[in-house]
Amino acid sequence: MSAAPEHGLEPRYQWPIPPAEGWTADDLDRIPGLPPHTELIDGSLVLMSPQRKFHTRMMWLLEYALLSQVPDGLDVDREMTIKIDRKNRPEPDLIVYRAEADTGLEQTWYDPEDVVLAVEVVSEDSVERDREVKPRKYAAAGVRCYWRVEKEGDHPVVYSYELDPATRVYVPTGIHRERLELKQPFLISIDLTGINRRRPVEE
Repeated sequence: MSAAPEHGLEPRYQWPIPPAEGWTADDLDRIPGLPPHTELIDGSLVLMSPQRKFHTRMMWLLEYALLSQVPDGLDVDREMTIKIDRKNRPEPDLIVYRAEADTGLEQTWYDPEDVVLAVEVVSEDSVERDREVKPRKYAAAGVRCYWRVEKEGDHPVVYSYELDPATRVYVPTGIHRERLELKQPFLISIDLTGINRRRPVEE
């Protein structure tokens, strides 16, 4: 009698064995059978846990708001990786990027110099990565702005940051609860209470 698969994995699936020097950014497009939204951090694969409703609703709200307010020359994508260097290819929940960097429907990543905003919605398993590891890497790579979204009770809180180009370190620009209003990377206003509505409201 065969043993039951553990953790919901297919019994015949063989997890890839990393090379001695770790995986590279280009390997993400070549390793067969990886779960969706696998990231590369410091040469190691990071697998995403199932999303909770807060995470899904928050991404939906922010994506709609960003798309409706983004100026010409910029565009919005969700869950696309940024190829920071050979060993790091994280996947923000949302990005705003220079539209000219779009290479078509087969594209899987963007260069950090083309990304003007990276957004992470924090999950229970991503707290340390979203608070410490990823913003440090995004800033060092030159991503201009960073938003971290956390759940406070039943409501979202957005922590916003802007890059100091001299130090390549993020500087806090605000803590936003009911409404997010910023001038960078472009003029934007978002009603954060919209997470509890089923349909978007025009700003």
